[in-house]
Amino acid sequence: MSQQLQAFLDEWIPAQVETGRAMHSGDPASWIRTWSHNEPVSVFGAGVYRRSGWDEVLRTINWVAGQFDECLDYQYELIAADAHGDLAYTCGFERYTATRPNGGLCKNELRVTQIYRREDNAWRIVHRHGDHPPADPSD
Repeated sequence: MSQQLQAFLDEWIPAQVETGRAMHSGDPASWIRTWSHNEPVSVFGAGVYRRSGWDEVLRTINWVAGQFDECLDYQYELIAADAHGDLAYTCGFERYTATRPNGGLCKNELRVTQIYRREDNAWRIVHRHGDHPPADPSD
């Protein structure tokens, strides 16, 4: 593993877990800080068809956070990642259990790919694609 990739993962994986827990507790503030506010930015899947541009991404982040009340468990399983220069990506699984504002329980698993750009010495998300894995893992 390259030193750049290791440094990226050392910085990003704890942020992924922290911001994932906060988002699924209804608090989007830390997640908003992890995103680039510079174009281009985009988000696909898992509740939204497609959003591009910071205003649309921000609207989506706030909408998603509003769907949750308390994160009871959040885990991130990294499958693949790389970092070169000012670009990086991660592919993995997010698994969480959270309560909804109406008291309902939500247990979810998402396949997530994120692309990052280094801006002002920090990694920022520029694209996220999340979807539900197929019911049959052999698909």
